[in-house]
Amino acid sequence: MENELLLVLLQRATHVTLQVLGTELAELRLTASELNVLANLADGQPRTVSEIGAAAGVRPTTLTGVLDRLEQKGLLARSARAGDRRAVEISLTSAGARSAARVAEVFAEVEARALGGVPETAVKQTRRTLTALTALTGLTGLSAVEES
Repeated sequence: MENELLLVLLQRATHVTLQVLGTELAELRLTASELNVLANLADGQPRTVSEIGAAAGVRPTTLTGVLDRLEQKGLLARSARAGDRRAVEISLTSAGARSAARVAEVFAEVEARALGGVPETAVKQTRRTLTALTALTGLTGLSAVEES
């Protein structure tokens, strides 16, 4: 395990985490991509498709289908952004806000269970490592050395 590639461990952790989240949030009947979007909108702040894509690590063209499904489920709404009618703004509906709050709650609970025995310094270093790996794709504006 000590010599395993970090990316292999990350992929394994991702699959296990998605299974756990899918089980614990099964009542919402959402895909992993839909849960990801709701988690990134859980703060209640409206965002453009590009902003959500950067936050969720998904290209805007890929994100369109996910947003369509969430809109059809009544969890989000699209509107023109004030001051820039060309930009489409995505915001949660009241049902979406409730679902996003549940998603955020379960994400936090799963993270706390998984990392409960891990020292805070190791968690901070892991955040930096994951940010650096995310920066490989150029999908986010985050610096690889940004502190969380």
